[in-house]
Amino acid sequence: MDATVRIDAGILAQMMEEARRSAGQECCGLLAGRGGVITAIYPAPNALESATAFEIAPADLFRLFRSMREAGLDHLGIYHSHLRGENAPSPRDLELAFYPEAAYFILSPEPAHPRPVRAFLLDGGSFTELEIQAV
Repeated sequence: MDATVRIDAGILAQMMEEARRSAGQECCGLLAGRGGVITAIYPAPNALESATAFEIAPADLFRLFRSMREAGLDHLGIYHSHLRGENAPSPRDLELAFYPEAAYFILSPEPAHPRPVRAFLLDGGSFTELEIQAV
């Protein structure tokens, strides 16, 4: 993956809608597509039901990956929200980043946030910010 991640504009809107709806806890899910373009969203319950952390339960991960495979899609990203503060990767986000080929989207549901959606790539033990190109 290069320094740009391409994503369907409707998927961006769906992620933000979910982040704003998930009052009280971080939202989360997986993203998929073909040819390097994210075209599908797979929301998941936050198994931690937490305002400061997220986890997708193993059974939910299995179900989501099976759905992607059945649809002929590639796993291209992961998303979650940070309810307050900066939507940059936390130390916990880095510790639990297991997919180096995926873009990690972090959303801010705050209406006045200057950059409500940011994306990052795991790069040798740290995150590098990606440019988001809506298509």
